[in-house]
This record gives sequence, structure tokens and C-alpha cells, in this order.
Amino acid sequence: MPTSVMVTGGLGYIGSHAVQRLLRDGHDVVIIDNLFRGHREVLELLARDADAAKRIHFVHADVANRAAVREALLQHRVTTVMHFAALAYVGESVESPVGYYRNNVGGLIELLTAMDEARRLQSSNGPAGVSRFVFSSTCAVYGDTSGADKPLAEETSLSPVSPYGRSKLMCEQLLSDEAARLHAQGVDFACAMLRYFNVCGCDRSGVLGEDHRPETHLIPIILEVASGKRECLTVFGEDYATPDGTAIRDYIHVEDLVDAHVRVMNALRNGEQRVYNVGTGQGASVREVLRAAREVTGREIAVKIVSRRAGDAARAVADPTKIMQELAWKPSVPELREMIASAWAWMQRHPRGYGS
Repeated sequence: MPTSVMVTGGLGYIGSHAVQRLLRDGHDVVIIDNLFRGHREVLELLARDADAAKRIHFVHADVANRAAVREALLQHRVTTVMHFAALAYVGESVESPVGYYRNNVGGLIELLTAMDEARRLQSSNGPAGVSRFVFSSTCAVYGDTSGADKPLAEETSLSPVSPYGRSKLMCEQLLSDEAARLHAQGVDFACAMLRYFNVCGCDRSGVLGEDHRPETHLIPIILEVASGKRECLTVFGEDYATPDGTAIRDYIHVEDLVDAHVRVMNALRNGEQRVYNVGTGQGASVREVLRAAREVTGREIAVKIVSRRAGDAARAVADPTKIMQELAWKPSVPELREMIASAWAWMQRHPRGYGS
């Protein structure tokens, strides 16, 4: 049933793909984005269709701007929030921990407060406010998984090793506590925390892409080397206890990740708190990703091997059994080559990102 959904960070990489899917499904979408790492060009692309343009509403504001968020919630009678807005670079979080806690945890506090204020104002005059909340979490909440010899289930102990991971775990705990409070007060509310693994690829219709500045993700960095924008790929460590010595990660296509958001949004029932890993359950090493990228691009990709980075785990692979069983979700793009091909196609059309 179509509804009004607020997407925070909706002009960023994952958020924009979520907006695209929600519009396609017939929902009204309210985007909150401060354009720090989002792209205004995305708004123009999403609104090219006349019908979509009528159902998309952009608020240029930080998610911590409680007044702006509250006004948007009230004006557009938002019933669901997908919360993507966050700082998400591990290395940067080590350099600026206070900034990460302020943005990620503080931003969520202000968002939840704005929701509560809007709910009180709406309660006597229409819908009861936001009743469903889907939170963008991360596998970084599991911490150092170097000793893990099997895929990570949701019950795996949580011991994040970076300020980024710790900020996301704090957000999970905060959201859980707020959901319990609302349920105890008889408020219709449910939430889900989705712990992503390595999101990659681009919208296969060719409209949206991945344009991070700075870029820190392996696949776009490899493709930047293939396209001549970088001299070489730096591989951090080739002496891990893995078949080829390089670290193994679980790569999931961005459209499959968004599909998980939509499915859990539709499945949540009053009082529920759900936690899901979102990954394919298949790991690929850095060398395997490199080999696949060479096949996709047909280009040689120079590599420089350096020592390991502190905190990098040998292996981080999801056990997605729970989301597959409970939501009938499964990856529509399970093959690494197809994921890379979608990213390469977009990069070829946009060699300088959204500005080209």
C-alpha cells in the first residue's frame, strides 16, 4: 500500500537507490539531505519522470535539524523513515571520533526527537506519525572477525573496533530503547536494523551510480585504475590465512540491499524489533575481485602490495539465512562479475561522476 516515506541521506549512494525503488513502487518520498556527500544532480535524475516529480519532496537540511525534520514529517504526513544519513568511513572515524558520534548518534537522537514531537502534534489531528523505522547499520558492529571461520550470524557477539562501528552499535541500542518505550506507551511503532556487508554496483537501468569523494570502496577504486584515473590498486596485505592470502569480503549489489529495506518495511508489525544481516553469504578475496574486474573491463589493472592495515579482518562474510527465511529475500544479482559490470557501465557513462 503506497505511503509517505522519509529517506534521510536520500541523495547519497544507497539512499538514492532506495528513493528510486520507493518511487517505482508508488510511494511519496521525502528526502532529507545536507548535500555534504550527497549529490544534487541525483534529485534531477530521480525527478525526470513527471509522475515521480510529483511524489518526490526534497528538504535541504541536516538530519540533526530537528525543526526542519519535524516540519517535513508533519507537512507530508510521513509514516515510515529509512535512515541512511551517516558518516561511514572507518579511517576518518579514527581521526575524528567526536565528529562521528556527534553526526551518527546525535543525528539519530534529533531525528527520533523530531518524530516524537511530530507524533504529539499529529495525534489529535490525523495519522499517528511515524510507525515504521528502518535503520542503516553495518557489519562493523561485529568488530574484528579475524578468527571467524564461518559466516557471521546475527547472534555473533558485538565488539566494534572503530568509532564508526561503535557509533552504529550505539544507534542500534538507542533505537531499540526508543522502540521499547513507544511500545510500552501503546504507540504503533516497529523498527528494523539492517547490518550491511560490502555494498557495491549501480542501478542497472543506468540512471544512478556510486560517486564517493573521497572514494574508499574496493570495487570503484579498482575501476578507477582500469579507467586511468588512478595509477594502481593498493592491496593491504597478502599474508592472511585465506586461500590466496588476501582478505575476503561479502559483496552485495545495492539494488538487492534496497530490496531488503522494502521487504522489511512492508513486513514490520507493531512492537517488533528486527535485526538482519544483508549479504549474499558468499565471500570473495581481493584477488578474486581484481580478477573479475579485469574480465569485465578487459583492461590490465596495476597492483601494489603493502602491509596489512590495523583492524582489517581476514574474513567477513554474512550468514543471510534469517532474512532469507523470514522475508523470502534472496540476491537477484548473486554474481560478482555482474555487480562489477553494473558499476563499470555507469562509470563509463560518467567518467567524472555525477558532474559529467
